[in-house]
Formats: sequence, C-alpha cells, structure tokens
Amino acid sequence: MRRDELTDLSAFVMVADEMSFTKAASKLGMSPSALSHAMRSLEDRLGVRLLARTTRKVSTTEAGERLLTTLRPALRDINAGLTDLGKLRDKPAGNLRITTSKHAAISVICPVLPDFIDAYPDIRVEITIDESLSDIVASRYDAGIRLREKVAKDMIAVRVGSDVRTAVVGSPAYFATHPKPKTPQDLVEHCCINYRFMTSGGLYHWDFEKDGRAFQVRVDGSLVFNDSDLILTATLAGQGIGYLYEDQIAELVVEGRLIQILTDWYPTASSYYLYHPNQRQTPTALAALIDALQVKST
Repeated sequence: MRRDELTDLSAFVMVADEMSFTKAASKLGMSPSALSHAMRSLEDRLGVRLLARTTRKVSTTEAGERLLTTLRPALRDINAGLTDLGKLRDKPAGNLRITTSKHAAISVICPVLPDFIDAYPDIRVEITIDESLSDIVASRYDAGIRLREKVAKDMIAVRVGSDVRTAVVGSPAYFATHPKPKTPQDLVEHCCINYRFMTSGGLYHWDFEKDGRAFQVRVDGSLVFNDSDLILTATLAGQGIGYLYEDQIAELVVEGRLIQILTDWYPTASSYYLYHPNQRQTPTALAALIDALQVKST
C-alpha cells in the first residue's frame, strides 16, 4: 500500500464520520475541493462508489459501510500503536473517553479519579453519562462501564466494581399510612415511583428473584422520573415506594429515614465491568485506568 492510499483511507473515515466534506476538510487541514478530489480518486482506484453526495450532506454507500467496518479497527490499532510509541516515558498520557451510567460513574469511577489524576497528570479523562448502551466503536469511545450482562460478548471485559444490588424502600411517613407489602405482587396496590428509559421511552419493570426464579413486576404510581436521584428524593418525601441501588440508600436506612422491604426477594447481585474492543495492544492510558479501578474494587 502506498503512503497516499493510507492517507486517503483515513480521510474517507473522517468524511464518513462528519457526513460533510467541509467539516472533514477543516479537521484534516485541507480544502473541501481537494478532499472531494481525493475521495473520487480513491473510488476510482477501488472501482466502487463509497460516498453518496447530495447538495446537503454526504453519506456512505453499502460498499462504503463495508469498508468502514474494516478500516475503523485497523486505523484504531495503528493510532494506538503510534500513540504508545510516542509515549515511551515514565507516565502514560493522552485522552480517555468513557461512556457509562450515572450510578457506575458515581460508585466506580469518581472514587478513583483524585488519586488517578494526581498519578497521571498527562491523562485527560472525559466521562459521558449515557443509559443507551452506545456502540463504543462507532461513537469513538475508548471504553465503557456497564453491568456484566449488558456488555457485548465480543468485547474485552474486566471487573472493576464490587457487587451491585438493588433495594425496595419507602419512608416511615409513607408506611405510617400504607401497609408494608409482603410480596412483590403486593406492590401493584401501592404508589410506586417509576423510572423511564430515556432511549426506548419505556418504564422499567422491577426485578425480583425467589428460589432461583427471576421475574418482574410492573408497578404504577403518580410519579415517573428518568433519574435515580429524583426517585430517591421523592421516596424520602414519602411520595411512594422506590426501587434503587442498595448503596444509594444504605446510610439512610441506618439513620431510619428509609425502610427497606421485600429483602428476601431481591435479585442476584451483579457487578460493573469495564469493556473495550479487542485490540492487539491496550493503550497505556486505558491500561493505567483499568489498574486503578481494579485496585479500588479489591
């Protein structure tokens, strides 16, 4: 492969990502006309049309999409290798983009960040809260952190957190006027605070387990949120029963501000895992973060 061919392939990926010759050319430091000419030359050499051009936008053809599936991992490996070669020094450096849930960010990542940044001042960490399970390759994230059952099987996954359990709670004020449920099915007679998924728009069905049998209960109530902190606030205010992570409510239960119920019906605990694409060599900055998270979770 000639050097100019590799340059054109990298430029093609940039055009596909930006869906605009103008934006891609700006990032590549060249003129839109020069970039368009380079793409036509690439298409002529390959003998297929890679880009569909209109007056408003640029999109990839079927052949272009197939080429992207090969190019992106290859270019990522090349960039990772070049990055590591350029950072043969005492401490890792570079940018880390992590996608995760809010609870994982608070309970897993944030506790290690002060010491991690002190130890690696040349690493820049960007955390994006996203409940939609984004494709980390297509969205150009370095890694994601999710519960193990939500991690794709083709990813490298490393446990980075302790067991995660859910809990059902209500305030003393709520239970002063409502009987405590004896089984999960009794929840249908109560005012429960629902969680709505931001991506699908559906309501979360509460998970339970008994004698090895897992099941869900659809609850109802006057309040629906898409944020667990708001559910906790409403539960503390006595506005209904909440379904939350156990670590969110542990101290509040000890203080007597919340009452835990249905403890014999909680589902099996899960764990958070950091996951990233299968690469020949893990970037040094990501390897350093994985080490820090694993030390904290032990």
